[in-house]
Amino acid sequence: MSQTSAATATRSAARAEALLLSFAQAGYVHARPSVLQPAEPFLDLSGEDIRKSLYLTTDASGEELCLRPDLTIPVARQYLRSPQAGKPAGFCYLGPVFRYRGGQSSEFNQAGVESFGRNDRAAADAEMLALGLEATAAYGISNAEVRTGDVALFAALIEALDLYPVWKRRLIKDFNRKVSLAQDLERLTLETGKTRNEYEGVLAALAGSDRKAALALVTDLMSIAGTSNVGGRTVSEIADRFLEQSTLKGGAFPRDALQLIERFLAIAGEPDDAAAQLRTLASDAKLDLNSAIDQFESRTGFMAARGIDTKTIRFSTAFGRGLDYYTGFEFELHRKGNGDGPLVGGGRYDGLLSRLGAREPIPAVGFSIWIETLAQGGQS
Repeated sequence: MSQTSAATATRSAARAEALLLSFAQAGYVHARPSVLQPAEPFLDLSGEDIRKSLYLTTDASGEELCLRPDLTIPVARQYLRSPQAGKPAGFCYLGPVFRYRGGQSSEFNQAGVESFGRNDRAAADAEMLALGLEATAAYGISNAEVRTGDVALFAALIEALDLYPVWKRRLIKDFNRKVSLAQDLERLTLETGKTRNEYEGVLAALAGSDRKAALALVTDLMSIAGTSNVGGRTVSEIADRFLEQSTLKGGAFPRDALQLIERFLAIAGEPDDAAAQLRTLASDAKLDLNSAIDQFESRTGFMAARGIDTKTIRFSTAFGRGLDYYTGFEFELHRKGNGDGPLVGGGRYDGLLSRLGAREPIPAVGFSIWIETLAQGGQS
């Protein structure tokens, strides 16, 4: 390494440590989870698709392990094993993570903050955004572009619509995985009411059934066939697919619901303007979305109280970060005019700790920082 490169690396490390110190001064304890982690939580929460990005090994007992691909899940697991589990607690971190990224380095540094157990969700969300903006400012980026969304608003809309449960699950899953929802809805429009010859008898048996009945039928069929998955799909996924096909066959997805979802997903702009559009939509459709919109407006108020100019925030109802475990507020900070990946990204994930073994639901929100990307001013 040249002297210039060594000096640059030293400055970068010092700046990252200073950032970590600022989080500690804000009340977040430095967490140091192990580099080697059980692979199951990552595969369970992010899907088997993440397997190709993980660096995997197996221990003597046969347990599948991986080099940590991010720090959110390891920090959450560490919190759940601590005496603070279930109580309000905040953690910060800085360290290497490992993920296959094509032509980019597979080892890179990640910093961030995770906040657990706070019931003042709107205030906690606003604090995460404020700390994220402080991080970009510490690296000389004072005008980061703020992009936000809210999964809870979409979930509230879907829950309020008169749809079969299988479609509610399908739409929310598609949203969280950042599938092109507009294309998905267009496909549903084209497929609704079509006649299918494949699996006709099974579809007829499932028409109007609930998920439990579908799961039982598919489990029996696959048991007879002597298999536990088909093409990588689990019994549960196959049952859901059959339910989808049976409801589509009967024209079960209402066209007016499709139009309402499309109208909802077109809402974008400043948070205050978006809130007004959401209330108009709810009133026009005679849907009760008040709780989710109230929370959204409360968060905006806390952001303003922290000195954030909310008129510069780019909010979109269609915005999502592509991870299944987000349940509410989501955000990314980008360098203005840069179409590359985010400098900072995070959001609310209230369901994650239950899926990791918590006995009671625990509110959680946090964000991660891509240190090298931030140090380069957002240029990757």
